[in-house]
Amino acid sequence: MDLKLEAVVLPVSDVDRAKAFYERAGFRLDVDHVADDSYRVVHLTPPGSPCSILFGTGVTTAAPGSVRGLHLVVSDIEAAHAELVGRGVDMGEIFHDAGGVFHRGTREGRVSGPDPQRASYGSFAAFSDPDGNEWVLQEITTRLPGR
Repeated sequence: MDLKLEAVVLPVSDVDRAKAFYERAGFRLDVDHVADDSYRVVHLTPPGSPCSILFGTGVTTAAPGSVRGLHLVVSDIEAAHAELVGRGVDMGEIFHDAGGVFHRGTREGRVSGPDPQRASYGSFAAFSDPDGNEWVLQEITTRLPGR
């Protein structure tokens, strides 16, 4: 049985502001459906991803900005960072974890710059949308066989 992640719901306070932010970041607009004043759903898809994000009015009771740790995989952390900065996204610096491969999800153990060996899974950069939903870019250049 396949279990495919198709959409991640993001809580936002201003649908139009969020839509503009994600379009500026390069996400493709798939759907913007308004049923009435109480229900609107917007789907956008990151470039190259089979999974979309979904937000709107009346789609979640979660607090705006409460999502943390969404990862976008990139093959070149420096190029991806530069492209998002060029698109007007307020990116944090590129970093790696002092203890090894994966970062802790906090600022603890962060070391400035990409992983010195550019190990796959080892370099990161973070940004937040206007509500504070947090995203992490993770550089993956080689996956385990069969992955």
